[in-house]
Amino acid sequence: MPEPTRILLADDHALVRRGVRLILDSEPDLKVVAEAADGAEAIEKARAERPDLAILDIAMQRLTGLQAARELSRVLPDLRILILTMYDNEQYFFAALKAGASGYVLKSVADRDLVEACRAAVRGEPFLYPGAANALIRNYLERAASGDLGSGRVITDREEEVLKLVAEGHSSKEIADILFISAKTVERHRANLLQKLGLRDRLELTRYAIRAGLIEP
Repeated sequence: MPEPTRILLADDHALVRRGVRLILDSEPDLKVVAEAADGAEAIEKARAERPDLAILDIAMQRLTGLQAARELSRVLPDLRILILTMYDNEQYFFAALKAGASGYVLKSVADRDLVEACRAAVRGEPFLYPGAANALIRNYLERAASGDLGSGRVITDREEEVLKLVAEGHSSKEIADILFISAKTVERHRANLLQKLGLRDRLELTRYAIRAGLIEP
């Protein structure tokens, strides 16, 4: 028998992790070898454990699942990534693909779809929950035809990571430790954010982060 697929599971709710782990560990070809409660911890655990597959929730503290996926795709290019989410949302779906995920699974049907999604990811195949692909692609093509696909993106991926952490109340030193950069670089990113977004202080950055869906109000 081949070795089971080694999985990193990241979700900020322990009960969700427990339930998902029960689903995965009941399969002989899948094995959860590490758990993380946020995106930053997921990156740390992935670096240490070198799993074959990472399953990431979207809405997590410190770094979101999408932010973690971008970083993991960069530092561990052979790692397969699945996004496990409660959001049936076109914006998140395309952001997940752009971040390097090969699959998008809804938590509401995880007991039905997750095992199949894991096996598809290991085979190098994409996975979308049934019924989603046609609607999402049709919507995307309609927007493309109408010229409505402008990026609308003002800040960089790294600035978005700093913005989320600033809004969560972390100090420059804490942010530097989480992102593996210097505190001086954090301050430069913060200054760039204020300038680009036309904001004045941490409070306005926090309000912006809430509107952008980076943190919960």
